[in-house]
Amino acid sequence: MPVYVQDINGHPLMPTERFGWVRKTLKTGKAKVVKRCPFTIRLTYETKTKVIQPITLGVDAGSEHIGLSASTETKELYATEVEMRTDITKNLSTRREQRRFRRYRKTRYRKPRFSNRVHSKNKGWLAPSVEAKINYHIQAIKEVMQILPIATIVIEVASFDTQKIKAILEGKPLPEGTDYQHGEMMDFWNVREYVLYRDNHTCQCCKGKSGCKELNVHHIESRKTGGNAPNNLVTLCETCHNQYHRGEIKLPKTIKRSQSLRDAAFMGIMRWTFFDRLKDMYPGMVTYTYGYITKNTRITNGLEKNHATDALCIANHPKAKRVESVFIQKKVRRHNRQLHKMTILKGGIRKSNQAPREVKGFRLNDKVIYNGQECFVHGRRTSGYFDLRLIDGTKVHPFVSWKNIRLLEHTNTTLTQEVRLSSHD
Repeated sequence: MPVYVQDINGHPLMPTERFGWVRKTLKTGKAKVVKRCPFTIRLTYETKTKVIQPITLGVDAGSEHIGLSASTETKELYATEVEMRTDITKNLSTRREQRRFRRYRKTRYRKPRFSNRVHSKNKGWLAPSVEAKINYHIQAIKEVMQILPIATIVIEVASFDTQKIKAILEGKPLPEGTDYQHGEMMDFWNVREYVLYRDNHTCQCCKGKSGCKELNVHHIESRKTGGNAPNNLVTLCETCHNQYHRGEIKLPKTIKRSQSLRDAAFMGIMRWTFFDRLKDMYPGMVTYTYGYITKNTRITNGLEKNHATDALCIANHPKAKRVESVFIQKKVRRHNRQLHKMTILKGGIRKSNQAPREVKGFRLNDKVIYNGQECFVHGRRTSGYFDLRLIDGTKVHPFVSWKNIRLLEHTNTTLTQEVRLSSHD
């Protein structure tokens, strides 16, 4: 892998593979290390001439993974795959549950307020899960811009026809023309009314044999996991609903949720918002391409299918010499502000959910070296023993003393590990 270079002001220069020169400049104090992974140095003297080649950054945007590849026409200089967080919706639901439970315990006299919703105040508001993923894309691009003099950014804007996908999954005729204006819930007041009509106002468990006329709309998957989409809801009578939640009966095997289109919907929401924000940040540098062009380029050149390769094809440099390894990155949670665990111990005591920030000088998610292998602190104990794992969750050792590991770097929200292409493929 090349060594990435910045000038005295922190502006990126072309990377170098003159490792002897790098060692010499570091030894003589003419450069200093500013980043370990990817290895980046900053010169401490003024450079007279700056030879900059046109570098294109390809961005394979996605709902769970991001692929980035910076290359010239002949050589790839940087490649990375970023795994984004998918627990934001779950954490927000957990926070909402705990907040409501706490308010019920502490301030039962307070009436609920519904006029303080953010989406009712801010035009262009996006859901927190969507907003976070857009920010992950922008942050990943900023990190590349800090180490390489990028001239052009090319983004793949993927378009998914969710109504067509759903029709194929359900075996229905494909929508055409005005069919796209007539959704499945057209002329219904809300989701509940549509679900009751779809199920013919009949309990889908007992088919009316219980004699109960009161109907409920039941979530097949929890609302935290599956949301309020119609394909996650089913009609149950009051009797079957209560018996199911008491664990007395099980729902028929025919009641199951159909395939979720959450990722396709996310790409439809975020693609142009992401493109417009990036265009405002880097005027005149941002262009876009389409998925079918990327697929054709990859197949024509006989390249393997992964996010970093797609990004190289998006940059339109499929014949460039590949890098020897890629950087795998994983986004992790920064804070957990829950003060106490939900389980109540004897005597009404709530156990603290907060662990010390540092144990023997080590923090959660720190990159360390153990027996010559780079890994991350996955769990820590006040006794000074740690659970070490790789970036993909593979267990290295569940109980290692702090005396047997060495700190490489502190990690905030992004875990980074270099992986050889041969093993990565």
